Amino acid sequence: MTEVVYRLYETVDELSRVIENARNVPMSGGSCMVPRDILLDLLDDLRENLPDDVHKAGAIVEQRTEILQQAQAEAERLTGRTRSESEQVVGAARRQREEILGTARRQRDELLAQAQGEAEDLLARAEEEAARIVEEARGHHEAVLADAQVQHAEIVAAAHAEHERLVGETEVYRGAVVRADELGAQTIADVNRMRAEVDEYVDTRLADFGTTLERMLRSVEKARSTLREP
Repeated sequence: MTEVVYRLYETVDELSRVIENARNVPMSGGSCMVPRDILLDLLDDLRENLPDDVHKAGAIVEQRTEILQQAQAEAERLTGRTRSESEQVVGAARRQREEILGTARRQRDELLAQAQGEAEDLLARAEEEAARIVEEARGHHEAVLADAQVQHAEIVAAAHAEHERLVGETEVYRGAVVRADELGAQTIADVNRMRAEVDEYVDTRLADFGTTLERMLRSVEKARSTLREP
């Protein structure tokens, strides 16, 4: 703590003691009587011991109007300068923009012309390629058509030959079926005939066997009768 500040604290403390020890004024609602000379001396002492910064601050406060006027004038000067510089910058920017736009337009026109030329070149080459492809396709189509006609003729001839062969085989098949039917009918007739002959043979043999059995039975009965006679 510096000596000046210490002196200020002492002066403030002395003022506090004077006020605290002052006599009350009757019927005054809290007022008191203090010695004027002592208070004035203390205030003078307090004023004399104020730091230089406080004095400077007071001087600045007293000069604030002048400082504000100077600041406003400087601000207006800077504003005018800034406005002038801004107008210059805007003008330069506009000129630069016009230059850039002009350059961009020229480049655009050049690119469009170049693109149009390339497009026309590509279109011409595409037309030539399309004509070549169409010509090749036409030749290939004709070759395929001729080959197809030859194959068609071969297929028709083969089909006709196969038809003739199938027709011939059909006639043979029909003859075979007729012959098979005839053989089947003959076989059935032979079977029926053989069955009738077998039946007749069996019946004849059974009849003969029956006759033989009857003769044997009569012989047996006769022999038994002979045996029973005394």
